[in-house]
Amino acid sequence: MFSLVIPIYNEEKLIDELIDRTVQAIDSFTKDYEVLFVDDGSTDQSVSLILARREKNNKIKLLSLSKNFGHQAAFTAGLEYARGDIVAMMDGDLQDPPELLTAMYHKITGEEYDIVGAKRTGRKGTGSRNLYARFFHSIFKSIGDIRSMGNYGNYSMMKRIAVDALLSMKEKVRYLPGLRTFIGFKQGDVEYVREERLKGKSKMKLRNLFSLASDAIYSFSRFPIRFCLILGTLGTLVFMAAGIYVLVAKATGIAVPGWSSILLSIYFLGSVQLVFLGILGEYIFRNYKESQNRPVYFVRKFYGDTPEK
Repeated sequence: MFSLVIPIYNEEKLIDELIDRTVQAIDSFTKDYEVLFVDDGSTDQSVSLILARREKNNKIKLLSLSKNFGHQAAFTAGLEYARGDIVAMMDGDLQDPPELLTAMYHKITGEEYDIVGAKRTGRKGTGSRNLYARFFHSIFKSIGDIRSMGNYGNYSMMKRIAVDALLSMKEKVRYLPGLRTFIGFKQGDVEYVREERLKGKSKMKLRNLFSLASDAIYSFSRFPIRFCLILGTLGTLVFMAAGIYVLVAKATGIAVPGWSSILLSIYFLGSVQLVFLGILGEYIFRNYKESQNRPVYFVRKFYGDTPEK
């Protein structure tokens, strides 16, 4: 059985075309499937449109969450409810073309891969979001502990053994592309150029994108804490050099009264300490969220067969 998980948040303008293209693509390689939509707290007609299509095709299912928990939480909920032997994740804005599912399915079944990711070789459009995405992936390639995940997003396909391994990790701050790479297994990819959004506006605000990027960096990179060490070391060297200069200036009588204490103690040390506190605060906040142990999501209603969980 094949399962496709698609998170939805206020996508009423895209629902019909999304379902038509997705079902047509899946029908080309299997008849035993489910398309599991995860409603992440939509306030438009997305839910009613999906339920109307479910009346005509009971392979379409809907998992409605109690509120908007976020993109990664919605994917997690869908993965936990998906029953397929092979499970795919795809965004619901049609920037990830459903037609690529066919190539991914043949690759994962024909070449004995456990995971097949959709690798972005380019992006159509020149909007600021595309620039931010390119910048993030280029930075993450350089500082991330998992170097092989550059230019990969959520769009992917996994066998059940990989899905179970992914779901076994229970952290609350989740970045699924990183977790998917972390679990290992035999991984392949299918290349594609990411499309522009077909209709409507992106529901992922810039602050959400920056939050997701920071989750990725803090979860899969030691760079921020190493940055503290490097900056602290450089600061110490600069402080020592400045201290020597101050002593020489005082000895030769060219020092301005009060200049040394103000410059060295307030501006330099104060700013370095604030940088350190900010970085350490990010780690402490994430540890605090883990210690709370709150559920990643709550389900309002599931429209479909009772899942085996």
